[in-house]
Amino acid sequence: MEPDRPLPQPITPESKPYWDGMKEGKLMLPKCQDCGQVHFYPRVFCPHCHSSNLTWVEGSGKGTLYSFQIMYRPFNRAVKIPTPYVLAMVQLEEGPRMLANMINIEPDPQAIKCDMPVEMVFVQITDDVTMPAFQPAV
Repeated sequence: MEPDRPLPQPITPESKPYWDGMKEGKLMLPKCQDCGQVHFYPRVFCPHCHSSNLTWVEGSGKGTLYSFQIMYRPFNRAVKIPTPYVLAMVQLEEGPRMLANMINIEPDPQAIKCDMPVEMVFVQITDDVTMPAFQPAV
């Protein structure tokens, strides 16, 4: 089956723990050993203090909806997700913000509210790629 969106390429050494965690149903986040800050997206240095002394922690997958956009047409022709769909910016409990689709909710501004609690779900796109999405917390 053909994926409904472009797949992440390439998976780098810096992001491999994140993608491996996705396949296992875990949100793995980089954490700086020097300043203690958790950040997202994975990279070789801490964006807060620029240390390269990083480790990985399992995130809760919980957060609040920071912002959203209802997409009435794909922003890229390669995206085949049926419209309308919701693109969400989520403030994770651990601190960083993360962009992902929001599912299991009507794409209606009356149903979606900033600051509403959300939780991560794991969407298997292919045998090798699992992507994060968020839904209203239950």
